[in-house]
Amino acid sequence: MPNNTLKALGVFMGSRSGIKPEYTACAKILADELVQRDITLVYGGARVGIMGEIAGTMLAQGGHVIGVIPQTLVDKEVAHHGITKLHIVDSMHERKAMMADLADAFIALPGGIGTMEEFFEVWTWSHIGIHQKPCGLLNVAGYYDKLIDFLDHMTEQDFLRNHAREMVHVHHDPLVLLDRVAQ
Repeated sequence: MPNNTLKALGVFMGSRSGIKPEYTACAKILADELVQRDITLVYGGARVGIMGEIAGTMLAQGGHVIGVIPQTLVDKEVAHHGITKLHIVDSMHERKAMMADLADAFIALPGGIGTMEEFFEVWTWSHIGIHQKPCGLLNVAGYYDKLIDFLDHMTEQDFLRNHAREMVHVHHDPLVLLDRVAQ
C-alpha cells in the first residue's frame, strides 16, 4: 500500500531480544514493510537487541535508518555506526525530543522501561497537544496484554479519559498497525 503522509516512523523497542522469537520476527516484518513503503525508521540508534535487528533488516534492503543515541550509550559501545544517519546527543531528553521532531508517528514494540518511558512521553505529548502524531502498541505474542488491560482499568477508574485511551492504536499485526498510524 503506497503511503503519502507517513515519511518517518519512530519506533521504540528493546535493546534486548526477549525470550520469544516472535518479537524479533515481528520487528523484521515491520522493517520489510517500512522499506516497501519507503518509510524511514527513526529509532534509538543501537545495534543490539530488537533495535539492531530492525535496523539491520532495513539496511540490508536499502532502507533508510536514522538513529538518535545519547553519548553515554555510545561510550558503552552499543551505537550502530552503519546506519544511514546517527545523531549523537547529550541526554535521553534530547534523544526523545529529536525523535519526536523526526518522526510522523510512533510505535512501541516489546521492550523494557526505556521503551515504556519513551512511548508514554510521546503519547502524553500528543494528548496535551504538543504534537498530533499517532501512537501505537505492536502487541506481539500478547506482550502488551496486561498493559492494555491496565490502560482500560485507568479509563474505567476515570484517571484516563476515553479520548486519551483511544489515541493509542493497538494491534498484533505490524502491517495493520502501520496502516492505522499512517491514517
